[in-house]
Amino acid sequence: MSKQLINRYYNELDKDKRFGGSHNEASIRRAFLNLVNSYAERRNLLLVPEIYVKGKKGNSVRPDGVLKNATRFEFGYWESKDTKDDIDFEINKKLNEDGYPDSNIIFEDTNEAVLFQEGELVQRVSMHASDELDSILTNFINYEPSIVKDFNKALIEFKQDVPKIVEDLRDLIEKQAETNEAFREKRDFFYELARGEINPEITLEDIREMLIQHILTEDIFNNVFGNANFHKFNNIARELVAVLDTFMDYAVRQNHLQSIKSYYDTIRDASAGLTDHHEKQKFLKNIYENFYKVYNPKGADRLGVVYTPNEIVKFMIESTDFLLHKHFGKTLDDKNVDILDPATGTGTFIAELIEHIPAQYLEYKYKNELHANEVAILPYYIANLNIEYTY
Repeated sequence: MSKQLINRYYNELDKDKRFGGSHNEASIRRAFLNLVNSYAERRNLLLVPEIYVKGKKGNSVRPDGVLKNATRFEFGYWESKDTKDDIDFEINKKLNEDGYPDSNIIFEDTNEAVLFQEGELVQRVSMHASDELDSILTNFINYEPSIVKDFNKALIEFKQDVPKIVEDLRDLIEKQAETNEAFREKRDFFYELARGEINPEITLEDIREMLIQHILTEDIFNNVFGNANFHKFNNIARELVAVLDTFMDYAVRQNHLQSIKSYYDTIRDASAGLTDHHEKQKFLKNIYENFYKVYNPKGADRLGVVYTPNEIVKFMIESTDFLLHKHFGKTLDDKNVDILDPATGTGTFIAELIEHIPAQYLEYKYKNELHANEVAILPYYIANLNIEYTY
C-alpha cells in the first residue's frame, strides 16, 4: 500500500479546505488529481483534467479527468462530486442520462469512492480508510482497455509484417518503372514537382519511398482525421495519388496490406473517441513515431523521429522571442523577421508560433514570413492540416 502517497493526499485535502474555506468540487479536487497521478506514473499514465471524450450515446462529454497513455488511449475516467451531493444520484445521472463512458470510471466526493468497470459496480470504499482507498486506486490504474490489448497485439504483427510488405512494394514499383510507360510519365512529373516544392536534391529512390509511405499511411491518416478529401486537394498528395493510380487499384492494394489490416482497424477504433483536433494530432504523432521506427529504423535514428513535447516547444518559442528582443530589439511578430522550420515534422513549432503571434500581425506573418519544410509524407500531411487548422 502507498501509505505515504495517501497521507500526502489527506494533508493536501485538509490544507485546501482550511485555506480555501470551501468544500465544493472545484476547490478540493486538485488533491485527488495529484493522488491518482502519483499512482498512474508507475504505469506511464496521466490523468488529464477537463478534456472532451466520446460518450456512450455518441455525444461529447467532459469528465473531470481522463486517464491516458502517451499514445492517447483512454484507460479510465474520473468524476469528482461535492460532499453535499447525493453521490448515487450523480452517478446515475452521469452514466444513464449524460452517457458517460463506464468501461473504467471512478466517482468520488472525498468521503466515498465508487468504481465501475465494464458497466458494473465493482468497488465502493470509504476514502477515510487508507487501505481501501489504495485498493480502489490500484484497480482503477491497473485496468487495461480491450483497445489497448488489441493495439499491442496489432503492433507486434505490424512490426513483423511491415519489412516484408515494404520490400514487396519496392519490387512492384521497380517493375512498374521498367514496364509501365504511364507510371514513368506520372512519376517523372511528380519528381519535378517534388524537386521544386520540397527539395531540389530529391532522387527517384526518394520518390519510390514517398509512394510506399503514402500507401502504408493513407488509411491511418483518413481513419484519424476522417478527411478523405485532403488527398484530393493537397497538391503533393494529389500528384502522388495520380502516380499510384497508374498501377495500384483497390485489389492490388488490399493484397499487399491485408496482413496489417488489424493495425489499421485498431487505430480506427482508438481514434473514434477523439473529438478534439489537437488530441487527434497528438495521437497521430505518437502513431507516426511507432510507424516510422518499423518502416525505416535506420532512418528513424538518423532523422531523430521523436517529436518535441508541446510544452517544450512553447518554452523554446517564448525564450527565442525574449532573446530576439533583448539582443536585436525585435519580436517574432515584427516584419522582416523570417522564421524557418526546416524539418517541421508534424508542424508543432509553426502551429505554436501561430498561437503565439498576436492576431493583428498574423495574416502578414503567415503569408510572408513563416516557412516550413518536411520530406516524410505522413508528418507532411499532418503538418498541413495542423497548421491550416490552427491558423
